[in-house]
Amino acid sequence: MSDVNPIPVETLFAAPAFSGAQISPDGTRIAYLAPWHERLNIFVHDTEMEGPLRLEDDRRLTNDMRRNIESYAWSPDGKAILFLQDADGDENWHLYRAPVADEERLRPVDLTPFSGVRVMGFSFAGGEPETIFIQMNARNPAAIDLHSLNLATGELRMIGKDPGRFIYWIPIPNGLPHAFIIEPGGDHLLTRFEHEDFVPIARFAGEDYPFTPTPIVPTPDGSGLWLGSNRGSDSTRLVKIDLASGEEGEVDSHPVFSLDTPRPEADQRYAPSLILNPATGKLLGARYLGERQVIHALDTHFVSVLAKLTSLSDGTLGHITCDASGQHWVAEFTTDRDPGATWFYDHETGEARLVARRKPNLDSHQLSSVRPLNVTSRDGFAIPCHLTLPADRDAHLLPTVLLVHGGPWYRDSAFYDPEVQFFASRGYAVLQVNMRGSTGYGKAFMKAAKGEFAGRMHDDLIDALDWAIAEGYVDPDRVAIYGSSYGGYAALVGASFTPDRFAAAIDYAGVADLRALVRELPSFLREGLMNNWIAYAGDPDIEADNADMLSRSPVSRLDRIECPLLVIHGAQDTRVAIGQAQTVVDSLRNRGHDVEFLVNEREGHWFINQDSNFELYRTIEAFLARHL
Repeated sequence: MSDVNPIPVETLFAAPAFSGAQISPDGTRIAYLAPWHERLNIFVHDTEMEGPLRLEDDRRLTNDMRRNIESYAWSPDGKAILFLQDADGDENWHLYRAPVADEERLRPVDLTPFSGVRVMGFSFAGGEPETIFIQMNARNPAAIDLHSLNLATGELRMIGKDPGRFIYWIPIPNGLPHAFIIEPGGDHLLTRFEHEDFVPIARFAGEDYPFTPTPIVPTPDGSGLWLGSNRGSDSTRLVKIDLASGEEGEVDSHPVFSLDTPRPEADQRYAPSLILNPATGKLLGARYLGERQVIHALDTHFVSVLAKLTSLSDGTLGHITCDASGQHWVAEFTTDRDPGATWFYDHETGEARLVARRKPNLDSHQLSSVRPLNVTSRDGFAIPCHLTLPADRDAHLLPTVLLVHGGPWYRDSAFYDPEVQFFASRGYAVLQVNMRGSTGYGKAFMKAAKGEFAGRMHDDLIDALDWAIAEGYVDPDRVAIYGSSYGGYAALVGASFTPDRFAAAIDYAGVADLRALVRELPSFLREGLMNNWIAYAGDPDIEADNADMLSRSPVSRLDRIECPLLVIHGAQDTRVAIGQAQTVVDSLRNRGHDVEFLVNEREGHWFINQDSNFELYRTIEAFLARHL
């Protein structure tokens, strides 16, 4: 491929120059993430400053030189930033407070200084700006309790005790805590925590929700919850649950599409399904996803704001925040060929200006368009796919990367993805397949994956690949299969179950043994697996399921792998233990097979630091150049 002029790895995978912008409750500051010593840290920019944003003119609030900060929020009073951070990907997140005032900056305080403890989430108390709610397992590693924390005094108080079952707490403004718990049969039960007991309010069929119904957002007055519900329908719509009666009333829906509800850990990649005023909790809009995003404005004021915002860019409106008044906004726009541009908009004056670009040194003309399409599976399902072809190149008999997403309760869409552009700029076609089990395409499509690991889920990948071959895009002798997490499992399945189809395979944090995955996950997550991994892949404690899970696990067929294999894993991975990768590598090397093994000692399930990703993608680049 001598005509290929690839975009440098450093350009694509360096930490973004500007990302994650959020406006303060009073509208005077914009917080954002930017690199400092090659790690993402939190900065604050005054909205009254004129001219382009420059890091040297803004205040840096954190000084983390070890690991990117990825998740943060303004405190309700605007005096501090609260953020989560773990150690080398171990997912034992601590909650920190970084003061905004000049005299206090660079002194983040660890609000949960407990060894081995995982903060599962935090939220704010309506009408109590100094109080936050924290879900964490400080009392017992296998129990998630709810705590209140006074930011002024540091007082931490347990207000909800986990009785030893999987639980998702829902703090209610000015009211008793509520929670989703899983019943023995698997149903999700919405409850009120009262007098040390859980009082039932509403039940949701476990088989319809691999995880709790999402989103889960308390109404500002504390009387109800906004939820994503698929009761009585195939698609997910927005409803309100009355917390007194348990009655469900529809708030909004789309005639074709489901509410756009990616898994929570995808929040940095996808904007949340509900658009809220973060200071007041007021519901402003809802997002739906077909081939492209659709936003429904659910507030009269937001109707006019949305019209102005969408006039600023031809891109898709991504992450968006406003101040308490709803007059000052920061909004990010993306396309399949633009990683993001953030604008500031003043609805009172009509002023709008570009604040910064996520990747200012990336030329969109070098990037490739992502084409959404449907492929019909062998049993009649419409399988949503995305095809990306190298820009300005003959799209005929191309070497191809079959890129499989994680989850599998996740999905791909036509947005900017640095991995996709990485492969396309090196001359590869990229085929992404939302196989059955992917979310966002209806309840029936998702549930069709039950019992189909290494079965029809894999058939969907092969059917899409066969379509691309028949269309002449793909050279059938030069196809690699690659993915992370579930996608890594899919890559191992491709290499071991259909060894004649792939010239190479790349397993990144993949599952080699379905039984071990379920058994090795943290104890407090075990009950939460009931409606996802156990329902879809099996329970290793049941003899028949154990045997079936082994038969669908790549470890049972490693002797069938013929193509070169690259295995990638973070040593701190708490989701898929590195022992799974080691088993694959040892087995193949013992029989003299061509396998490469990249281990990163300072990363977990996903690599987030730029130096880790530079090494990762240089390794992938060299591997594919040799074998495709």
